Amino acid sequence: MELRHLEAFLAVAEELHFGRAADRLHVAQSPLSQTVRALERELGTELFTRTTRSVQLTDAGTALLEPVRMVNAQLDVIRSVARSARTGELGSVRIGFGGASGYQALSRLARSIADTHPGIDLLLRPQMYSGEVIDGLADGTLDMGIVGLPAPPHLASVTVSDETLILAVPAGHRLAGAREVDPGELVDDRFVFYPAEHGSIVRAATLAMCADADFLPTIAHEAPDPYSLLAMVGAGVGVAVVVASTRLLTMDGVHYLPLAGPARTLRIGMAWDPANPSPALHGAVDVLRHSFGDNRSSVPLPPSLPTPP
Repeated sequence: MELRHLEAFLAVAEELHFGRAADRLHVAQSPLSQTVRALERELGTELFTRTTRSVQLTDAGTALLEPVRMVNAQLDVIRSVARSARTGELGSVRIGFGGASGYQALSRLARSIADTHPGIDLLLRPQMYSGEVIDGLADGTLDMGIVGLPAPPHLASVTVSDETLILAVPAGHRLAGAREVDPGELVDDRFVFYPAEHGSIVRAATLAMCADADFLPTIAHEAPDPYSLLAMVGAGVGVAVVVASTRLLTMDGVHYLPLAGPARTLRIGMAWDPANPSPALHGAVDVLRHSFGDNRSSVPLPPSLPTPP
């Protein structure tokens, strides 16, 4: 069996017309029919029911269609990797990320890179907070990462999400059935926080919210990642302020509630150092801008210009 046999089968199976399939493959119809017949002989079964007016897949042909499509998709990846190698679009990009919005943005970026730049390998560093990502970009251990915006002025960034803060409470909490919660109602509650030393923007926003409501929160426990934090909330350890996309993480015993008052939002971005010379990074940045919209990007100002407040 040769690849041309599979290509011929796939074209006829999708077109259900030998003439159109031949045009698609840029071959004459007679050689195409012979190629399909050769494949049928090798497999020992007919793949198409042919009449003077129509072509239809047999049960065997229908069963073969998806496996052949999978093989063809893999061949497309191989061809694309070869093109990338020829043009230098190969390499790795180290990405630090964390939080539900970080996972969402990374999933979208990874799909786009796999489609357009399969020669770029993404080395993922999960469960990293904004402050840790900024440090990693500064010391060269990361190429890109999810941060709270605005990013430091020497970094470029693209906005990947605008997140609203919401409240996560245990299922048995007194406010679990409320339509919304005023932050002042939480003065006597115990909180689950992200650690202070990692530069969590959600932690900073939670402390600011509590300060606006004139109280200092009681921290019952600190959790290293969203899954651990929600597990503690579900276990009744305390309440937690989280970003709205956290609702995508299902956890038994956790209720999500809107916060009353003006919406408290965090702008989340993917940041990188434009001085980083990595060709793979700049290829990934091109995909990032295309995926999330170049109109939402920012670049560092030249040293001669003041940074806006």
